[in-house]
Amino acid sequence: MKILPLKITDYDRVYALWQTEHMGLNNVADTRDGIEKFLRRNPNTSFVAELDGDIVGAILCGNDGRSGYIYHACVSREHQNKKIGTRLVAKVFEALKAEEISDVTLAVYSDNEDGKRFWERMGFRARDFLTYRNKALVELEWYD
Repeated sequence: MKILPLKITDYDRVYALWQTEHMGLNNVADTRDGIEKFLRRNPNTSFVAELDGDIVGAILCGNDGRSGYIYHACVSREHQNKKIGTRLVAKVFEALKAEEISDVTLAVYSDNEDGKRFWERMGFRARDFLTYRNKALVELEWYD
């Protein structure tokens, strides 16, 4: 298995992988144009896991110059529990450190027990004293 930079040419295969619950996709940011824009701003911090020519995992991460943010992370169901997610996260940590980013944040759906356990193993801690909020500046449709 190889961990490679996520490129816009991977979009169709990665988007197909993201078609699972708890991804939090939307009709603006997660389109080909949206991901292409994201990758132009963050060319070094998103990766795919490739096995025998197939993309079996992907992680979308960026930063604002201060903090890193993991937006989407997914490993195909049949390839889970093989340390692929762990390797993708390690690569993200390495890339963020290279850009002198000191912390990374993510959101996990409250009913995603597998996801919460995975991120706890990766060293992420719940910040129960915070409430996550967002405001759409354009009309968004969320897919989950």
